[in-house]
Amino acid sequence: MSHMLIIGGGLAGGTAAEALREEGFDGDITLVAAEPHPPYQRPPLSKGYLAGNEGLDAVILHPAEWYAERGIRLITGVEATRLDPSAHAVELDDGRRLQYDAVLLATGATPRTIGLPGSQLPGVMTLRRLENSDALAARLRGGGQRLVVIGGGWIGMEVAATARGFGNEVAILAREDVPLATALGADMGEVFRSLHLEHGVDLRTSVAVERIAGSDRAEGVVVDGESLPADLVLVGVGAAPDTRLAESAGLDILNGVLTDAALRTSAPDVYAAGDVANPFHPVLQRHLRSEHWANAQGAGKVAARSMLGMPASFDDIPYFYTDQFDLGMELSGYPPLMADAELVVRGDLDAREFIAFWVDALTPTGTGRVVAGMNVNVWDVNETVQALIRSGERLDAERLRDEGVPLDSLLP
Repeated sequence: MSHMLIIGGGLAGGTAAEALREEGFDGDITLVAAEPHPPYQRPPLSKGYLAGNEGLDAVILHPAEWYAERGIRLITGVEATRLDPSAHAVELDDGRRLQYDAVLLATGATPRTIGLPGSQLPGVMTLRRLENSDALAARLRGGGQRLVVIGGGWIGMEVAATARGFGNEVAILAREDVPLATALGADMGEVFRSLHLEHGVDLRTSVAVERIAGSDRAEGVVVDGESLPADLVLVGVGAAPDTRLAESAGLDILNGVLTDAALRTSAPDVYAAGDVANPFHPVLQRHLRSEHWANAQGAGKVAARSMLGMPASFDDIPYFYTDQFDLGMELSGYPPLMADAELVVRGDLDAREFIAFWVDALTPTGTGRVVAGMNVNVWDVNETVQALIRSGERLDAERLRDEGVPLDSLLP
């Protein structure tokens, strides 16, 4: 009987295990999770779960009993230490050696560190794991804390918004001129900058953090010669794919584990999905790594089909959402194509109720292809936005901008 082995207890690994059963596979499935929990998803850790609006059931995909009922062997709190593709075997840090017919690497990513003086002090945190969110919540939910966030990315901005909601003092220190400009461009990054400023966040851009001050624990952050007092410091400067297992096995690595569109790696019967994978995207005709939850969920399903020898291709449009203060947003699109695209806004930018489109190759006559779309406090339009992107049709930018033109009427 065939044995499907999954390494990783995040959304990609958990989704793959579920999808294997849904596709009719009745052989052995083993899922190895390094953390002491059943597989879980991470977006609520900086949003609803951190804020206390969502419980553990919004984080954990399924309880341990769910896996047992479906004959899925769940091994938690154990790390895979060695992958031997030639022997079709994986070694665990508890001494066990597991044989497989196919293995999925869903090892995720690890938070980047800053390596500054004081960065190892107690009170300096990252947010990646469930325990990190619990520790942050314990400090922030009572209010009255001084939180300094190093980094102007999504996680830092989300935690900052949640922390302010509890009445804490919050400062964000960002290298960029505009936060989130790398992901959204300066104009849309400005939407989030002004949002945080309006809610009392001390948001500083184009700054250089020098060190974290303190003796027994973090007491402040020195930035451009000034010392900001801090009871808690959150480092949110991105994450790096956890390729240690893949590297030791000699797999092809480039900004993650390289795979084809079916999520097959350079080694036979070894697959990769989620944050750790850098798959070939058939629409873009290039490799595209994404760290967002929709990528992990979609790729987990594709990986399961591929492991079973079924036709499979991961061609999802990258999708992301965020909730900060009174702003809710969904973003769908191809990041590599957004940088050089023209921005077309439908709706009220000042009221933060709009849809922004990134339009590629805009001609002098005003037509171009939609390569991304972001709906801000406008709902039930994301499927249409994705359909416009997937169509690849050249559209009239003025009709995109005109709220009097129904969005779905623009579909070919």
